[in-house]
Amino acid sequence: MSSDGQYEQQVVWAVVDSDIGPLLLAATREGLVNVVFHATDAVRDRAVDRLASRLGVVEPVEAPDSPFLAEPIRQFKAYFAGERHDFELPLDWSLISGFNRQVLRELAAGVPYGSVVGYGDLAGRVGQPGAAQAVGVAMGSNPLPVVVPCHRVVERDGGIGGFGGGLETKRKLLALEGVLPEPLF
Repeated sequence: MSSDGQYEQQVVWAVVDSDIGPLLLAATREGLVNVVFHATDAVRDRAVDRLASRLGVVEPVEAPDSPFLAEPIRQFKAYFAGERHDFELPLDWSLISGFNRQVLRELAAGVPYGSVVGYGDLAGRVGQPGAAQAVGVAMGSNPLPVVVPCHRVVERDGGIGGFGGGLETKRKLLALEGVLPEPLF
């Protein structure tokens, strides 16, 4: 408990190497709470500060051996090695709410490895068929990319669409899953 009587959530985090660059993985006792692309020192520090301000964390701890992170790290390594197609992890959804959470939960449950869905189609699945742009906003606010696979959401006309981790990262993830050919360079 903090001095004002509010419960403070402990967040543990680690930076892991991947085929798409360093990823920051952060977890609470509830589950994986955040995945951050391109986790250079500066990006990592901003992400940790943001987590502290959102979750009331006093001192985030870099803890790759934490019981909260051991399984996420193992599953991410297996995913990038092509040995795992689904993440089976408890997720902490506390960084997202409302429509965005509804869309992301549908994405996580209903768009399997190796497939894609259009923004408008995903909007229809949550009962808001005219909300393709709002789905795009939800993808951009996804605190759990890769695990909640926003890289699998594409434009109706066949375009790749946007991606918070950058289009090259999206292409690499879709290539890993066999949706796109491997980049030539």
